[in-house]
Amino acid sequence: MLRPTVTAVRAEQNHSLRLTFDNGEVKRFDVTPYIRGEWYSALADEAYFNMAFANGYTVEWPDGQDLCPDELYHNSVPAV
Repeated sequence: MLRPTVTAVRAEQNHSLRLTFDNGEVKRFDVTPYIRGEWYSALADEAYFNMAFANGYTVEWPDGQDLCPDELYHNSVPAV
């Protein structure tokens, strides 16, 4: 079975992403633990974090930061 990919994303409070996957599941992913180091520290800026978009495979930001779709799927929780 192929891994689910992200079809839609909405940035929410506290550096959380609401993700819709191509299998119909809607999950929430906490990005906070990933916001460190020079590359991902830009995500600490709320305005920039809110620019997250689904690129047909995963979540990405304008400067190219992205997260592995496996990580997004397996380390997220069902959205309420």
